[in-house]
Amino acid sequence: MLTFEQSRLLKNLPTQFFASLVGKVNRIKAEGHDVINLGQGNPDQPTPANVVERLKSAADNPNNHKYPPFRGKRNLKQAAAQFYKREYGVDLDPEKNIAILFGGKAGLVELPQCLLNPGDIMLVPDPGYPDYWSGAALANAKMEMMPLTEENDFLPSYDRIHKEVAEKAKLMILNYPNNPTGAVADVDFFERTAAFAAHHNICVCHDFAYGGIGFDGKKPVSFLQVDGAKEIGIEIYTLSKTYNMAGWRIAFAAGNPSVIEALNLLQDHLYVSLFGAVQDAAVEALSNTAEAAKKISDMYESRRNAFISSLHDIGWHVEAPKGSFFAWLKIPSGYTSESFADLLLEKAHVAVAPGIGFGQFGEGFVRAGLLTSEERLQEAASRIKKLGIF
Repeated sequence: MLTFEQSRLLKNLPTQFFASLVGKVNRIKAEGHDVINLGQGNPDQPTPANVVERLKSAADNPNNHKYPPFRGKRNLKQAAAQFYKREYGVDLDPEKNIAILFGGKAGLVELPQCLLNPGDIMLVPDPGYPDYWSGAALANAKMEMMPLTEENDFLPSYDRIHKEVAEKAKLMILNYPNNPTGAVADVDFFERTAAFAAHHNICVCHDFAYGGIGFDGKKPVSFLQVDGAKEIGIEIYTLSKTYNMAGWRIAFAAGNPSVIEALNLLQDHLYVSLFGAVQDAAVEALSNTAEAAKKISDMYESRRNAFISSLHDIGWHVEAPKGSFFAWLKIPSGYTSESFADLLLEKAHVAVAPGIGFGQFGEGFVRAGLLTSEERLQEAASRIKKLGIF
């Protein structure tokens, strides 16, 4: 049988770090151990019932059995615009300011291909979601990392970006509430971002994947809320986290019309939009599921409180996340993030994600997902206590 060589494009893609973590977890499970898996980023609760019912009824509609409109159904784009007006006070034109996406990841990976030429500079957070690197690789763009440090509340410092880099950069990726750190951004930070980007002609893409998950009575801020944001960037909002719709692959981009057009143009050549019934179900989620979304956020806050409190009880003094469904835990001295994660998995049968998998500045931390019951999170702390580390 012939073996065909992969293209240089595929060979240049970054290694999927978390594939090795999955392999390690599966090996421990195969040995018969009960693993508490906090290394994942997959919501563990079902989609709200009214959204599921809307999908069922929409699937019976013969109009949804045809190819949907290339750039998405108008009712979904209208629902997205109404959602932003209701939740954030932002006015959006459904046709000019909204692009329907095949999940948030697709948009994040597509965007560099839409705006960058080979060798162009893309500003990327470190630590950050590894698929940002995939988008850069597919566009053959150059990444310049923006360190997110504990001392700066895990926000990038624009003063640290070299002037020459800032002048050449064409795209910046941000993500708040943040994966992996759980940090949040405020209006003041986004105003500084908008001013910096406008001064240097940089397009800002704010990955708002965890926009529905904020704690302590504070609602996460949308980048588009600040003056000038729609002029210099976009925000990508996925339904995966807010409504437990990870497997539905439905999201949208909102903001600058030229960027929206670029995304739509690329997708014209890749897809013929999403199955119409999924789009109708997304309308239901955006329009009639605010109460369910709040319950989901409250559940994560309750889990956060139980988990962080349990870690404090065993002597592991870590900071509580302010948003998202991840906890960013500083590891004890004497370990790397990977060796510590291996120890927890091998000896306590608790899986966490090593911080180095999110970038150089992720070293010294592990990420734990709040994606299991409070009882299991507390049990994870109890197992770690038995290691006698803290």
